[in-house]
Amino acid sequence: MSQATKLTLVSRRYCHLCQEMEQALAVLLAEFCFDLEVLDCDADPALEALYDELVPVLLHDGRELCHYFLDVSKVRDYLSKIG
Repeated sequence: MSQATKLTLVSRRYCHLCQEMEQALAVLLAEFCFDLEVLDCDADPALEALYDELVPVLLHDGRELCHYFLDVSKVRDYLSKIG
């Protein structure tokens, strides 16, 4: 996988599902080399309009990989294919 791969997690500071997804991503981060950008949905009106009730949302280049819970198998398969 390219070192330039960046996943984006749209989350909220007070959201327990967001915290759980970020922690769960550590498993994949150990397996694959990618950067994780965490964006606060509440700090950006455009993000809030798009993802308000879906957070946490995991994205790659604007493509939604999963929301609410980390789908480890799906994201692992996706990272394998783009790598």
